[in-house]
Amino acid sequence: MGDGDLRDQIARLESDIEQLAEGLERCRKAMLLSKGAIAAGGICILAYFLGIRLDPTIVIGALAAIIGGVVGFGSNSSTSKQTMAAMKVAEAQRTELIGMIDLRSVGSRNGRQATDS
Repeated sequence: MGDGDLRDQIARLESDIEQLAEGLERCRKAMLLSKGAIAAGGICILAYFLGIRLDPTIVIGALAAIIGGVVGFGSNSSTSKQTMAAMKVAEAQRTELIGMIDLRSVGSRNGRQATDS
């Protein structure tokens, strides 16, 4: 396998990792929104039980927000875990491919080839 082919595979993996990271960020935002819906619905239900007169439509909407928030949070939480696992696999593959590249020193110091020390 040539270095050019390895570099192409690494570039593809880096693109995949970037897309997975964007998906992970979307999941995080959706989970935050779900928590907000759960909290808002809970506050409305608590207000109802404390004797504050609310329109029945608001109470039903609050219950729907709580249920929808729980479902949304659970769904995005599992998607987030799957995405994180896929990212770890892609990062491991990228690291393996980078290790396969024949790296050469590029610069020199004082007319001598650069070393790690």
